Order: sequence, then structure tokens, then C-alpha cells
Amino acid sequence: MRTTLLVCTDGSAYSEAACQYTAWFAKRLNAEVEAIYVSDLRQFELSIVTDLGGAIGIEPYQGVLSQLQQMESQKASILEESTQLYFKGEGLAKQLHFHHTTGLLVDHLADFEKQTSPPTLIILGKRGENADYATEHLGATMERVVRASKSPCLVTPRTFKEIRRLVLAYDGGNSCQKALQFLVRLEVFKDIEIHVVTVDEGHSGDVACQHLEEATAVLEKGRLTPVCKILHGLAENTLSDYVESQGIDLLVMGAYGHSRIRYLIIGSTTTDLIRRCQVPVLLFR
Repeated sequence: MRTTLLVCTDGSAYSEAACQYTAWFAKRLNAEVEAIYVSDLRQFELSIVTDLGGAIGIEPYQGVLSQLQQMESQKASILEESTQLYFKGEGLAKQLHFHHTTGLLVDHLADFEKQTSPPTLIILGKRGENADYATEHLGATMERVVRASKSPCLVTPRTFKEIRRLVLAYDGGNSCQKALQFLVRLEVFKDIEIHVVTVDEGHSGDVACQHLEEATAVLEKGRLTPVCKILHGLAENTLSDYVESQGIDLLVMGAYGHSRIRYLIIGSTTTDLIRRCQVPVLLFR
């Protein structure tokens, strides 16, 4: 099965960083890159109906909507050209395939995953085009994609930084097991310093030790030597502090699990953690 990276782009600063992380992985995995831009034309219809529809009449309204759609098509062409130029500069021109369509991004990603060769990794920025106007909010599209996707999702920050050191937040759950196998399977992680941490939120320390032993056994079998540590406190606080204090470049975690970490990506804890960490977060369901 070929290695495929699917990157979601919209021309924002966050999607630029997503493309940079995509190129980083593509070079090391010799992967095909599928870049997708989805135009959600509902945004034009809603804004016009709300602001102008009753004032200008139906025929002028249709004309304005047509012009907006043409502008969106032009934007897609410019975005395709700039994406091709970037990946060409990275020596990946032959591996890039650009797609533009209309609708909802989450629906089109579902179609991609149904193909014979589903993406090895979906890469997207944690915020989108409106990031400058809603600096405290994560992108709603990002959250929908992560919830719906069966593939691992790499949620990227605003700026790119080469990955030299990663941390796996491990709680023994099925999603964490998938993360372990992913780290072992891909050669890209062989030269990366890997930390494995588990969060003890006041329960038996024996359970935390058992989790670390499980993860260590899998990684060592895959010829990886992890740095292991038990953290104490609330998951969102201890994990974000560890990422910052240890100079971590990538946070890897499961979307579901047996402890409070399971609420990450499906509740407020998730958005808080992704918002705090200025590094990419690789998520598994």
C-alpha cells in the first residue's frame, strides 16, 4: 500500500504551516501528497440573504452570488498554483495532486478514506481563514474532521518547526495502541527522540507504571528507545507543561482512552490542550 498524505489547505497562515509539515513527512516517507481545497458556497448564500437579500431584490442578488462564486473559483486557481510552486520548490512536484471541490470538507475526506488506499495521515491547521478574527477559537472544521476521520490527524500550529523530539501521551487505550504501532511502523520516527508519558491523576501508581512498561515493550521491539515518565496532576496542565519544558516538537496521543485523557478531542479539555500547545498534535481514534 502506498503512503499517502492528505493536506487540507485554504490559503491561511495555518494551512501554509500544514503544507510545510506535509512536505517534511513526504520527503521522509517518499509519500504521495493529496492537497484539497473545499469551497463552502453556503457562506455566500447566508451572508447575502442576511445582509442584502431583502434590500436588492432577487435578480441583483443572483448576480452578486454569481460574482462571489467566480471570485471563489479564482481563489482556488491561485491557491492551486501557489501550492504547486511550494511543493515544486521542495522537490515534490511529481508527488503532489491538487483537488478543488465544493461542499463540506468533512464529507470529502470521508470519500477519500473510502478509496482503496486511504491516507496514511490527514494534515490540517488548527485554525483556518478566520484565525485573525477569532484568535481564541479553534477551527470548527478542524474539530469536525478529527471527530469523523478514521485516519490519524496531524493538527498543526501557525508556524513550522522541524520535528526532532516527540512525546506520546499513553493511557493504555485502543487509540494509544494505534499510535504506538504508527510510531513503530514508519521509518520517519527512527531518528526522533521519543518520550512516553502517562498521567497519574491521583490513582494507583502501579497502573501508571504498567502503562509505561506496555508502551516501552512495544517501542523497544520496534528498535526504538523511549524516555519514560509519570506525570502527576490534570492531564491538560501536565501535558502542556511537559511539552514546553522538554522542548517537544510533536505531541502524539489517542482520541479515546481509559482515563481523563479520553475526553481530549471530544470535550473542552481537548480544545484547551490544542490551544495551549504551540506544536503539532497527532491524534488517533
